[in-house]
Amino acid sequence: MSRKKLISIVLLSAFLGSMLTVFAAGALLRSAGLYADDVLRLFGVMQFIQTRYVNAPNTTKLIDGAIGGMVSSLDDPHSVYMPPSMFKELRQHTEGSFGGIGVTMGFKDNNVKIISVLEGTPGEAAGLRAGDEILAVDGTPTSELQNEEVALRIRGEAGTQVVLRILRDGAEQEYTITRDIIQVASVRGVLVEGTSIGYIRIGSFAEHTGEEFAAEMSRLAGEGMTSLIIDLRENPGGLITSCAAVAEQVVPAGVIVSVIDRNGGEEVYRSSLSERKYPIAVLIDENSASASEILAGALQDTGAGTIIGTTSYGKGSVQAVLPLFHEDGLKLTIAKYVTPSGRSIDGTGITPDIIVERSPSDTTDVQFEAAKKYLIEHPSL
Repeated sequence: MSRKKLISIVLLSAFLGSMLTVFAAGALLRSAGLYADDVLRLFGVMQFIQTRYVNAPNTTKLIDGAIGGMVSSLDDPHSVYMPPSMFKELRQHTEGSFGGIGVTMGFKDNNVKIISVLEGTPGEAAGLRAGDEILAVDGTPTSELQNEEVALRIRGEAGTQVVLRILRDGAEQEYTITRDIIQVASVRGVLVEGTSIGYIRIGSFAEHTGEEFAAEMSRLAGEGMTSLIIDLRENPGGLITSCAAVAEQVVPAGVIVSVIDRNGGEEVYRSSLSERKYPIAVLIDENSASASEILAGALQDTGAGTIIGTTSYGKGSVQAVLPLFHEDGLKLTIAKYVTPSGRSIDGTGITPDIIVERSPSDTTDVQFEAAKKYLIEHPSL
């Protein structure tokens, strides 16, 4: 073969290869609803900033900002871009151990309030109290942050500090708090004194919640449990797989929850429990959200549990967490869910079968007492 012919073949192969790359890239862009003009506009702005901005910009920060801007444009408080530090804290939290100050927060109407303070934690040592409103984290107003971002900014490496601006009884005060490792067992149980009623509190649905719940159920059964209170108050949710693992132990055979994506595709979580063992009362409040509402809704729809308390938060969506390329991540709403009866609770919440309001002046836990009274009066299935 002549040298000239060989060069022609090589050039033709290179041309065809480049054309295939262009066509493949074009197909990929079109599948994402993008066209060349969109991409050129994005990179044109980026190049203009990189070459003309008065100070040389950090390219990584530009990309982070672009990703964050795309997610923010969705106007979805449950979808968030997480830079490396935030993504690390999220992973640690779902594993049940994280650096923080030991407070549980509730989010409502752009207000962030402390719901409870764990004993022996930096938050308790600093003097934080249930009912305190968090106005700012490290100088950034909470009104400018998404819910997830508030929580993740308060968490951090043990030994580092966070500054909270707190509103209490009409007065503002700043607290500088040194974070520590917070070990949180997502499940704890006890036999209610003087009764055969078991009480299991689920604080969140973390990686091992299903196993922890099974262990508590077995232990309480060995102590003579004949009925059960499941406390989901102030439970913000967590992993849907862990929620299903708990539901399989208390929800009768059938559907637990149906997850529906944008195209109408369904993923159905089912229970194979052949026999209910205990009458169940479930405690919820306005801070019971997401996975805790899935469990409460399944128990209510199947008649396996009586719901007591106040209407839940109303988060009927499902998020996926996507690790990106620089130890950062993306949490994105990918589906809605419906309870076994087909109802969506997004924006409306779970309405209790027995409504019991709490008041700051209460000297006892009136909702817990109502659940105990109900099970004493209804001792059998």
